[in-house]
Amino acid sequence: MQARDVKTVEDAIALVEARGLSHVKVGMSDIDGIMRGKYLSKDKFISALTSGFGFCNVVLGWDLNDQLYDNVQYTGWHTAYPDAWVRILPATCRDLPFEKVNGQDMLFFLCEFIEDAAAICPRNLLHRVLKRADNLGFAASAALEYEFFMFKESPESVREKNYHNLTPWTPGYFGYSVLRSTVENDFYHQLLGLCEQMDMGIEGLHTETGPGVLEAAIGVDSAEAAADKAFLFKTFTKVLAQRNNLMATFMAKWSHDYPGQSGHIHLSLKDKATGQSAFYDPSQKHNMSKTQRHFMAGVQKYLPEFMSMYAQTVNSYSRLVPGYWAPLDATWGLENRTTALRLIPGSSKSQRMEVRIGSADANPYVALAAALGSGLMGIEQELEPDEMVVGNAYTQSFPAHLKLPNTLWEAAQRFKGSEAARILFGDAFVEHFAATREWEEREFRRHVTDWELKRYFEII
Repeated sequence: MQARDVKTVEDAIALVEARGLSHVKVGMSDIDGIMRGKYLSKDKFISALTSGFGFCNVVLGWDLNDQLYDNVQYTGWHTAYPDAWVRILPATCRDLPFEKVNGQDMLFFLCEFIEDAAAICPRNLLHRVLKRADNLGFAASAALEYEFFMFKESPESVREKNYHNLTPWTPGYFGYSVLRSTVENDFYHQLLGLCEQMDMGIEGLHTETGPGVLEAAIGVDSAEAAADKAFLFKTFTKVLAQRNNLMATFMAKWSHDYPGQSGHIHLSLKDKATGQSAFYDPSQKHNMSKTQRHFMAGVQKYLPEFMSMYAQTVNSYSRLVPGYWAPLDATWGLENRTTALRLIPGSSKSQRMEVRIGSADANPYVALAAALGSGLMGIEQELEPDEMVVGNAYTQSFPAHLKLPNTLWEAAQRFKGSEAARILFGDAFVEHFAATREWEEREFRRHVTDWELKRYFEII
C-alpha cells in the first residue's frame, strides 16, 4: 500500500506498521495558514486515529510570530490555554520524501480541530461551506495558483541583513523564460517531482516578471482537496527551497519596486444530480449558465465585505495599487486580468471563474471558503452581477458599492459587520477572525517603518 492509497483508519495503521515507523508527523492550519504540527509516537498516533488527541489551543490564539492575541474570546490567559480536540484525517496521508526512517519515507497526515474549536478552525470552516454546497445539490471543484519570489538567502542571512539588500535567486525581468528554467532546471525538477510525490501536482510552472519570481498552478481537484494541496504546497515549497540553500516567500509584496504576489482561485460547480457542469450552458452568451451568473454575482457582491479573508495581512494591501496586476474594485470581466473576477468560458469541463483578488499570503482554506460561500449565497439569492467591465479596469470608475477596503483595519470592520459572513461562517468565526485581523493591524501601528524614518527623520 502507498501513502495516497490510505482511506481509512485501518489503512493508516497498516501502512505505519508495514513501514516500521516509530513516529508519524501530523500538521494542521492555524488562523494565518501557518502549518503547526508535531511527531506522534506510533502508539499515540494509532490511539489518536480513533479517539482524536489534544493539541494546545494556543495555536488558534496567537499570531504568525507566536505572539498572543489580547482581544479574542475563544482562548487566552482567561482560559489558561487548554487543549483543543483534533482529529487525524487518514485520507490526507502523504509521504515526506525529505525524511527517511530505515529507508522508508516518513508519513504525514493533515488534521483539523473539532468540538468547540471547530467553529474557528480554518479547514472546518471550508468543510461547513462545502456542506452548504452539498445541500444545494452542487459539488465544487477548485484550483489555486501562487506567485512566489526566491532568494539566495537563508533564515540566518535575511536576519543578519535585517531583510535589506537580499539577493534574488536570478536577476532581471524574465517572465515565462525558458532560459532561466533551463539553467536552473535542477530546482524546477525537484519541485515538480516533490509535488507529484505528495499529490499536489503542478499543471504549470514558469518564471513571472521580476527577479527570482515563479508562478505555480496546482491541478484542479475537489474544493477540499484543492485547499489541502495549496496548504501543503506553500509549506513544502519553502522546505524544499531551504534544503537547496534558497528561500521562498509568499508575502503579498516584498518590495515596492516589483509587482505583488497573487493567490488566484479557479472555481466551478457540478450538478450532483446530473454529473454535469452547473456553470456551462452553450445556449447562453459566453456559455455562462444562470447558475454561474448568480454565483459570479454573489462573489462580486460580498467581496468588499469578505476582503479580509482574501487579503489577511497588512502587507496584502500594499499589493492593491493601480498598475500592478491587482484589482481595486469588485469588478468582473470576460478573460480580463484587470478585474477582480475573471469569467473563463470554455467547454463543459473547463467553464469556470477565477477570483483574482487574493494574495499569496492568504490562508487557502479561508480564502476558498470566502469565494465559494459568497458564490453559493449568490445562487440562493438569485443575484445578478453588475455590468461586465470591458477593457482596462484600472482606468475606469465604478459605483461606491464595488469599492474594496484600502486597509486591513477597514476590511476587518466590514467583515465584523457583515450579516452575510455571520450566516455563512458563524458568529464565532467572524468575531475571532476579525479580532485577529485587528490585532495584526494594531501590531503594525506599533512599529516605525523605514519609509517613515527616511521621510520624516531629518526634514520634519
